[in-house]
Amino acid sequence: MAVLPIDPDPSGLLRRRRGGPIAVGLVNNMPDAALKSTERQFRELLTEAAGTRTVTLRVFSFPGLGRSEAGCQHVRDHHEDIAALWNAELDGLIVTGTEPRARDLADEPYWPSLARLIDWAAEHTIATVWSCLAAHAAVYRLDGIARRSRGAKLSGVFECIKTANHPLVGYGPAHWCTPHSRYNELAEEELAARGYRILARSPAAGADIFVKRQKSLFLFLQGHPEYDAGALAREYRRDVGRFLAGERDRYPELPSGYFAGGVANALLAFRERALRERDAALLADFPTPGGGQSPFAPWRGAAIRLFSNWLSYLGQAKSGTQEWTEPHGKPHDETKARPLYG
Repeated sequence: MAVLPIDPDPSGLLRRRRGGPIAVGLVNNMPDAALKSTERQFRELLTEAAGTRTVTLRVFSFPGLGRSEAGCQHVRDHHEDIAALWNAELDGLIVTGTEPRARDLADEPYWPSLARLIDWAAEHTIATVWSCLAAHAAVYRLDGIARRSRGAKLSGVFECIKTANHPLVGYGPAHWCTPHSRYNELAEEELAARGYRILARSPAAGADIFVKRQKSLFLFLQGHPEYDAGALAREYRRDVGRFLAGERDRYPELPSGYFAGGVANALLAFRERALRERDAALLADFPTPGGGQSPFAPWRGAAIRLFSNWLSYLGQAKSGTQEWTEPHGKPHDETKARPLYG
């Protein structure tokens, strides 16, 4: 059984928060098309991972993300302003990524707010999850490691291998699968050289899960374990729509390991038609994968276990436990990466 010490509490953070529900904040930076679904995905994942624990969730939003009026209205109705976070007594924090706009992170319009958030989380949370672009931003802020472009979008479901004995990935198998969807990456060798501990990696997608302990335990995810089964299909359709509308020069590649059989063939046939008849109206004929039925997500068990272990760390730290151990119980069944549709 893996056991890690829980850091001392020189600022009195844990003593002030001992007992009561686990308070988690979600800073949702996702673009409008994924704004609501991202909140739903994390709420459902935390609910399943919580078990008998009581977890509260507060959702916050950055300014300067260039939202539509509908997106702004959703934020006004359902999010707290980021200014409310600075005095919030949160135990854990989850920060999502967003679509990159600038080549360098420091040139993104929201960078000042994100940099402040990274500094704040290091001092005021027990543990924080940094997802995708947020992971790249936090690593850049902490250690100056710049993300690098992959040249083309990485999209699909990829086999991941556990590379360290750590409670966050404890009580489970040696491999699982995780969705990835990104244009950039962090070099595994640079992370290791600066003290980041790689917990899982993918031969195709690189470092998947890694950690570094500040005063807060920072958990970094380059993948998207929170995704529901249809998320990559929706993203692919969105990217096809952007190509048809003339917003992208290249037709997107099929997500790897996701579509299969007749569905993949239908989508490839649609691609040939789209290249001949490029027109935004053509999106109405885009094939519906799976006949509109959502398939089973084979990464769900691994995602629940990861977030259950994360909540376990928050709960044990709040209770005054000096050592953090893997939670007891039956592990979730794991399924190797396989095409979901077809």
